[in-house]
Amino acid sequence: MGIYLNPGNESFKRAIHSKIYVDKTELIKYTNESIDTMQRFLCISRPRRFGKSMAANMLAAYYGKGCNSRELFEKYKIAEDENFRENLNQYNVIALNIQNFLSVVSSAEELIAYIQSEILAELKENYKDKIPEQEKFLSMALDKLYSKTGESFIFIIDEWDCILREKKYTPEDHRKYLDFIRNLLKDRVYVSLAYMTGILPIKKYGTHSALNMFDEYSMTDPGEYAKFIGFTEEEVEKLCSQYQVDFEREKEWYDGYAFGNNLHIYNPKSVVDSIRRNKIANYWTQTETYEALREYIDTDFDGLKTAVVQMVSGYRYKVNTRTFQNDMTTFKSKDDILTLLIHLGYLAYSDETGSVYIPNAEIQEEFKNAVEGSNWKEVIKLIQISEELLKLTWNEEEQKVAQMIDQVHSENTSILSYNDENALSCVISLAYYNAANEYTKIREFPTGKGFADIVYIPRKHSDKPAMIVELKYNHSAEGAIVQIKEKRYVESLKEYHGNLLLVGINYNKDTKKHTCLIEKYVKE
Repeated sequence: MGIYLNPGNESFKRAIHSKIYVDKTELIKYTNESIDTMQRFLCISRPRRFGKSMAANMLAAYYGKGCNSRELFEKYKIAEDENFRENLNQYNVIALNIQNFLSVVSSAEELIAYIQSEILAELKENYKDKIPEQEKFLSMALDKLYSKTGESFIFIIDEWDCILREKKYTPEDHRKYLDFIRNLLKDRVYVSLAYMTGILPIKKYGTHSALNMFDEYSMTDPGEYAKFIGFTEEEVEKLCSQYQVDFEREKEWYDGYAFGNNLHIYNPKSVVDSIRRNKIANYWTQTETYEALREYIDTDFDGLKTAVVQMVSGYRYKVNTRTFQNDMTTFKSKDDILTLLIHLGYLAYSDETGSVYIPNAEIQEEFKNAVEGSNWKEVIKLIQISEELLKLTWNEEEQKVAQMIDQVHSENTSILSYNDENALSCVISLAYYNAANEYTKIREFPTGKGFADIVYIPRKHSDKPAMIVELKYNHSAEGAIVQIKEKRYVESLKEYHGNLLLVGINYNKDTKKHTCLIEKYVKE
């Protein structure tokens, strides 16, 4: 057992012996299917603290010679697979965490030299008569070893992209590093499987396609590996039941990364910490200051502010992810920055609609902190007046509510187009921004007879009334209230039995004024 060559199973053993462990061993079934095929190069990227290293350690424990991991795996899902024993501890594994190497070098050349020297040292120690002592190149040593023994290797490379996320490194440094990885892996007979994990996609760095042999699975296109990116809803429900935790609160705070077939992925770091501590809080973003997020949104690059404001108000923003150059510095449009924020985990992406959105309450809070810490004065003011607007609504002060919404509209015309009902809905969501402290907001709430525009359902700790908000564009506030009643929107709130406010809001495009009507409704 070595540091890099067949590193053993201790890291995986610690994971499964932790208080909370979610079984992700089914990933091995998919990697088994790729061994010694044309699809043996896999890169699965995901945000930080989403289980990248855990997956890498699990694969090393399963495949690596030099240890016996049967007892560690036999009670988990992979043991049910018919090919479980076939590959168990049958391969030489070379496992690398590039971040560990990067922390002690100052250039790409040093990084490459350090990786080669460390692995060569272990190989020469284990295969004394098979590799010439003077051999300095890792790929050549592995070629010679394979020709003499026929032994192939599984490569597990964690944090492969960390050098590409460091601003101090130049494009030439990136090119040298990518060429090294390509030379080590591409078209090499000794590679049975190469599994890489990081944050950024790998398809393009400028025009350089050094790693085009990899099948890539990322936050914009996770494919069949989506359920391994984080915790599934089923897994979180099971944990909540086991530890008697409120599932709806976990969902509100840590859900939101949705993929095909209605698959919802939760932030694993936050779910585990909230259950361990029995407290809902901002856990994932505590591992990195909001300054990192603010650095990007403060640029207002190519109208980025408009996109952020609309998402903060609860809306989705169309984005073209294909222009992203897959680094942290080459931005040609706001879409590039938004795409980066998808891969960093700050935004979720809908492939169906081609839009991005803020996934959950935890990230919403982070955006709020970033905006309040920026120079976006108009948005900061909006957030400040939102609490007052809520109080006016609760007190049924209709005229003042309308006047305040007028103010929100006029002070944000520079960042919001305003010519249809969607824009009206965006302004209302912005105006009621602080409602997130008291409510769960549901846009286009299904009622059986259509959709209510916005429904605010009080959180369990709140004593505030529920609110059904119906919007009209160039009609009347009275008509909005009539629609709520005629379509029986209230009846859809079956689980809610507290106080309820019906709020009708209309915008007149000629006068550019809002009107508001509020009625108290007693739900039987």
